[in-house]
Amino acid sequence: MKEHRTYIKCLYVYNKIDSISMEHLDKLAREPNTALMSCELDLGIRDVVDRCWEELRLIRIYTKRKGIDPVFSEALIVRNNSTIEDVCDQIHRTLKESFKYALVWGASARHVPQRVGLSHVVADEDVVSIVGTKSGLAAK
Repeated sequence: MKEHRTYIKCLYVYNKIDSISMEHLDKLAREPNTALMSCELDLGIRDVVDRCWEELRLIRIYTKRKGIDPVFSEALIVRNNSTIEDVCDQIHRTLKESFKYALVWGASARHVPQRVGLSHVVADEDVVSIVGTKSGLAAK
């Protein structure tokens, strides 16, 4: 019987880099798929977080209701190359049923705001307002 193996990407994160020699630190830093940090000295923590976002291909999408500013402290987290349809699914699985169009502000919009359909690909930190066929429907 043959063994079936699935290999997945990983990120090696080394903490306590303040307690090793510079030579060892330099050697570790040159290894592939490696991030270095020190919680005690507050070094490299933001780099590890950024690297995780990059490796997992995650982006932030902010939602907006009509007449209300978006709340930038509350983001939807979706994969890079996600569409408005994916954003709708993230908000609520039935949102697409009453979807009419979306308004998008941000890097993915050609003009501000741009009226788009379900297949529009969103970019990191876009602001999205979902408009539905039922009156008063908008993304939270």
